Amino acid sequence: MKFGVFIYEGVEPIDLATFGVLSMARRIQPDIEITTLAPSAGPVKLSNGLVVLAEHALAVAPPLDVLVVTGGPGWVAESKRAETLDLLRRRAADTLLVSVCTGAMILGASGVLDGRRATTKRRVVPPEEPPIRLLAERHRRIDVREASLVDEDRLVTGGGVALCIDAMLHLLKRLYGEHTAAEIARVLEYDRAWAANLQQFPPLA
Repeated sequence: MKFGVFIYEGVEPIDLATFGVLSMARRIQPDIEITTLAPSAGPVKLSNGLVVLAEHALAVAPPLDVLVVTGGPGWVAESKRAETLDLLRRRAADTLLVSVCTGAMILGASGVLDGRRATTKRRVVPPEEPPIRLLAERHRRIDVREASLVDEDRLVTGGGVALCIDAMLHLLKRLYGEHTAAEIARVLEYDRAWAANLQQFPPLA
């Protein structure tokens, strides 16, 4: 199973927990392959100044089973990049698209969420405006929901910040089964947190 994680200038570092979950999952499910994508291959500066190396440009990336779009303050600029939006629309035809945090704002701008339910980050530091409100205001064709995650088959949108971990565990449960996902959560020492989140703030599927 080939996973690609799309990053760009200004991604929130905590969204790279997606890598951590997948990396740990490989110990249990060795067929998992992970690669990094960006608008251009090479160094990408995250919102805190950390630099991460992207292996592939999105335009020339290899075939993928799953493409994860990360979030962070840089979503504002990336959601206006015509090439990125066009490439995401093309990928939607044969790739499972997943957003974590404000990555949904980029998917929303591409149009792939039109007519679907979706969620994104809800909580912010004032005077910031909640992205979930922006998603609803800017993209009227999207059925925006407050949920930890929304699973619309070939489109999965996760909630904000640390909920990227829950989104990846949900995805792994869907792809590899409940037992495998539970074992990954256990090794991550996140099993109790995941169970609590599922009970208190359940996903929509």
